[in-house]
Amino acid sequence: MIRTHNCGELTAKNFSEKVTLCGWVASRRDHGDIVFVDLRDKHGITQIVFDPEKNKSTHQEAHHLRNEYCVKVSGTVSPRPEGTINEKITTGEVEIEIDEIEVLSESETPPFEIKDELKVSEEVRLKYRYLDLRRAPMQKKLRVKHDVYKYITNFLYKEEFISVETPILTKATPEGARDYIVPSRIQQGSFYALPQSPQIFKQLLMVSGVEKYFQIVRCFRDEDLRADRQPEFTQLDMEMSFVEQEDVLAVCERLFKGLFEEVLDTKVQIPFPRMDYEEAITRYGSDKPDTRFDLFLQDMTEDVSGCEFKIFNSVASSGGKIMAIAAPGYAAISRKDIDGLTAFVGEYGAKGLAYFKVEEDGLTSPITKFFTPGILESFKKKTGAKTGDMIFMVADSKDVACEATGALRLKIGREKNLIDESKFNFLWVVNFPLFKFNKEEQRWASEHHPFTSFQDEDIEFLDNGEFEKIRSKSYDLVLNGSEIGSGSIRIHKKDIQQKIFDALGLTKDEYESKFGFLLDAFQYGPPPHGGVAFGLDRLVTLFTRDSSIREVIPFPKTQRGICPLTNAPSAIDEDQLRDLGIKLRKKKEESSS
Repeated sequence: MIRTHNCGELTAKNFSEKVTLCGWVASRRDHGDIVFVDLRDKHGITQIVFDPEKNKSTHQEAHHLRNEYCVKVSGTVSPRPEGTINEKITTGEVEIEIDEIEVLSESETPPFEIKDELKVSEEVRLKYRYLDLRRAPMQKKLRVKHDVYKYITNFLYKEEFISVETPILTKATPEGARDYIVPSRIQQGSFYALPQSPQIFKQLLMVSGVEKYFQIVRCFRDEDLRADRQPEFTQLDMEMSFVEQEDVLAVCERLFKGLFEEVLDTKVQIPFPRMDYEEAITRYGSDKPDTRFDLFLQDMTEDVSGCEFKIFNSVASSGGKIMAIAAPGYAAISRKDIDGLTAFVGEYGAKGLAYFKVEEDGLTSPITKFFTPGILESFKKKTGAKTGDMIFMVADSKDVACEATGALRLKIGREKNLIDESKFNFLWVVNFPLFKFNKEEQRWASEHHPFTSFQDEDIEFLDNGEFEKIRSKSYDLVLNGSEIGSGSIRIHKKDIQQKIFDALGLTKDEYESKFGFLLDAFQYGPPPHGGVAFGLDRLVTLFTRDSSIREVIPFPKTQRGICPLTNAPSAIDEDQLRDLGIKLRKKKEESSS
């Protein structure tokens, strides 16, 4: 190393030592004859001093320094003058009296100042991400991510897991999201797909006798982006043989207990609570409930039976649900605010929002006349509403009513500061449905993926075609209302896997073409197996308490899937297209002009 120390370690113990530091000029303060420079590297900041009485040549060079110049300096560690000690930083007692300086490289004026607090657009930050990453908060996030990966790897080694790499160029498989497709130059007209997950390969590793596999792996999904999604992401992938659901959950719980203690110095109690999917949906309106605050949905469908309000009766008679929630202190909100909440639940498909103000002498609403006093009293009693609260209700299909009311629950929780941000609440959501009905395509689809096993006693529903009744052996790990992992016990018998493909409407030719190699492997003694995958970007975002996973990814894409730094994705030239045997179709506006 060309330096003896870093910029974050020198203290009073180093007084009188000759040292060499390297870093970037964070700031320069010219106090007449004496020049002070804060020198920064990833470890911290050290103050260096250029005194003309001690070294005229270096003092002259100090006047030419600018922010973000990369320099090497040598000098003597000295105590700072009385009254200038900075107790906020490790190096706050010392300064370096400079004897030599070498400018390693110069810098243009940066597009933004390299400091902890930054007020600049995300697009500018991403365009100059290499500068953004120089900032101490970003360096800290990189370190947190490193520490997470390090602990996971060490833990799983001790648990006798084996790290195995699986292919990046693989076969397109229908696992829910769109694949990123890669054309083959050698096999023109054929395409690879980038993996959405190593799902099939890790199952094949179980057939191979690996027994305990893990991989910190890059995955790719061509889906619409949002704050907690990126087109490429990193996940911890795990698979185990000869296990049941509780075995998988127990390993994961030990992992997270140790991880939180090691990286965050936070105690985590295990085992984590388990919650049935049905309870999560009807009580919280979400399959990833935030359990940090007690505000629950209530099913009022039976309570309104026989009322004169046609909308409620129509929904109830058609098999829908009337879901209610009591919003504390909302009775004072304006009509404009209510209209805003109505529009909010409309984003989740709800056609309207009924409301009842809770006052001293009862409930008031434009629709109270349609309900008997007994029904109105049940609204108040069942929701636990108190004077000054507002009871909101959504009447729609079960899915819409629960999701819209659940979203409203979270909005209320945030607005009223009901959420304890200091908590880390883990929860396993179990017993998901195996299938969901795709209304657009009028067919059954997998709730997770087609390799998920189901509860043994539900085999009769598979045979009878009652797919809506089948419960899967799947499990999601939820932390503070975010799904950070998902897994299942897998199907390991060929005949059962074929039945699932049949239920999904795949013909024999289709599933043989897409998954024939997996079915072939299942002919050679596959063990019972199960696994899980955790989104590490999302997990680290919770660790750093950021609102977007872009904050913890070194070089992320924008919400439009663009990298402002490299301008990817970009066009390729005709020669490359010709090599791949690809011809692009003209854009509509070009062809119509």
